[in-house]
Amino acid sequence: MKIIKRTGWFAGVILVIAGLLCAPSAWAAENGKLRLGIVTFLSGPASGPFGVPAENAAKLTIAALNAGKMPAPYAMKGINGVEIETVVVDEAGGATKQVEEFRNLVERQKVDAVIGYISSGDCLAVAPVAEELKALTVFFDCGTPRIFEDASYKYVFRTGPIATTDNIGAARYILDTSPNTKSFAGINQNYAWGQDSWNDFKAAMQVLLPQAQVKTEQFPKLGAGQYGAELSAILVENPDIVHSSFWGGDMEALVLQGAARGLFDKRSVVLTCGETGMFRLAEQMPEGAIIGGRGPYGVFAPDNPLNAWFRKEYQAAYNTPPTYPSYKIVQAILGLKNAAEKAGSAPGKLPDTDAIIAKFRDRASRHRADWWRWASARPIRRCRASPMAPSIARARTRHRRSSTSGVIRRNA
Repeated sequence: MKIIKRTGWFAGVILVIAGLLCAPSAWAAENGKLRLGIVTFLSGPASGPFGVPAENAAKLTIAALNAGKMPAPYAMKGINGVEIETVVVDEAGGATKQVEEFRNLVERQKVDAVIGYISSGDCLAVAPVAEELKALTVFFDCGTPRIFEDASYKYVFRTGPIATTDNIGAARYILDTSPNTKSFAGINQNYAWGQDSWNDFKAAMQVLLPQAQVKTEQFPKLGAGQYGAELSAILVENPDIVHSSFWGGDMEALVLQGAARGLFDKRSVVLTCGETGMFRLAEQMPEGAIIGGRGPYGVFAPDNPLNAWFRKEYQAAYNTPPTYPSYKIVQAILGLKNAAEKAGSAPGKLPDTDAIIAKFRDRASRHRADWWRWASARPIRRCRASPMAPSIARARTRHRRSSTSGVIRRNA
């Protein structure tokens, strides 16, 4: 596998909604390989818990695909027998920088497709540019619903759940475990992801637990790092529940600072992205923290041969278990592979992009239809069956969780 990595000093399966590349030519690089852009955080506070685990998972998976060593049904080499090479870009630097990097990937690096983006702000900025350039783009992690609620795209896909799923699932968990909750508060990052996450959680709580009052809503800027004022405001109000969709370094800072200030002592704290800290903060994760994994990923992943293979190979390669960013980028890669191979070209050739579009859109349309029938029949209360339901669990200090048991256990 050939890897081209770009990191300038400033550059710091669920298929949902969207469209894809539409071009008359066959889909492959000039050298006969499929050139795939990978965009994830390689520097900055999001790199350790999010970006680097995602890059590691992508490297491991693409190497296995090129060697034909993936478990069935992904055993065919590369994508439909075509070798994959990657161009890796650092997502750090902000939305303006990422738009510049995206244009470079498409116009200069001549990638056939781009898989990437953790930040919802970056996804919102890149999506219209992908449409302009008619570039196949698969978002693997960013969760704001606004991407496809506020616009319609032909060339953009997303292969993971949105924030709505996470936060309604979290509210359902509170209803099931703490039905007498009288108050709640939030501390979320002040941009699309944090605002959407809090609004969804608050709206769900107001329907499911109408007696619960909102005590305070805190919105520090993304990457603030210090949360003394926000923690003071929450502690003064003394809510029963604190909700946070903080992710990456912000989430880890909140856990450490909140534990020191007593945030976790007398109330339940919901960390919808907390799964990434289960191993990095194994000794610091507070007793009773409610941890989410943004879907059936990481320790919440199902027990099947593909997951068993992935966990074993990742642990052996990187000496740590994979967390949900790793799973989500692999899901995006395999989703792209599946759509291309279902399109029907002979092995060793990639189909016309229109055929790939049709397969991607067909699967996405079936998913949307099933979701719409389900959601229309039973609005919020039916969300007990959402993918987030098995992806929430209470933490215990110095715990580990079986990938199949559904229970977080204290170490012996």
